[in-house]
Amino acid sequence: MPDLAPKAELLRSLGRLVRGLSALFWGLPLSLLVCVRTAMSEWLRPLGMLPPVLATGLLLYGLLQLGCFQKQERIWRNALDRAVLLAIVNIGLAPFIYWWNRLPGVSYYGLGVAVLVLSSLLFLFNLNYVLQRLAAMLPDETLRVETTLFGNLNLYLLCAVLFLVSLYFALHEISALPIILIQLLQLLELGRQWLLVFLVLLPVAMTMTLIWKIKEVILASVFGED
Repeated sequence: MPDLAPKAELLRSLGRLVRGLSALFWGLPLSLLVCVRTAMSEWLRPLGMLPPVLATGLLLYGLLQLGCFQKQERIWRNALDRAVLLAIVNIGLAPFIYWWNRLPGVSYYGLGVAVLVLSSLLFLFNLNYVLQRLAAMLPDETLRVETTLFGNLNLYLLCAVLFLVSLYFALHEISALPIILIQLLQLLELGRQWLLVFLVLLPVAMTMTLIWKIKEVILASVFGED
């Protein structure tokens, strides 16, 4: 009987962990799709700012579910807390997408969207580190190796995207630029939203793959027991 309570508590935490991973798996592409459609089209305008707020809120919900697992692990908790903080920031900035869609000429709204883009990239960066810390606590050596390998590759890709986005916004703030750079910025301006989506798609897809593999290992370890 004394062994039943800890085992039941572990199963409950694993159940919430799987639920959180599922929310993150579906929340990542949903957030990207909803935010892009809210910014670039009229489809979701009747719903106001609700779609991007709810989509980004799903990611926060997933992280909070993960927080019920291994609360005593300090490194794991620190990584998770950073991701939670960035998720809260993203929720607070999400309404700027709708406002910028309604009033694209207001520079304040454009600045809010730019900060949201940078914050979202940082969130994805920290989420990959959270997945690495989670895999390190699971009893599967193959999963740890794969998560470390592809997680580090994903981090390098995100650093490159973050550098390019920061460089783009920095060049926009410089008044005196060579003609060739001005022409390049004007060319990028025509399809900057789709270019950003294209750059982010690969890191998002790799992150979703890692989330799915971790969830499958957890489910196999629970239901594969004798």
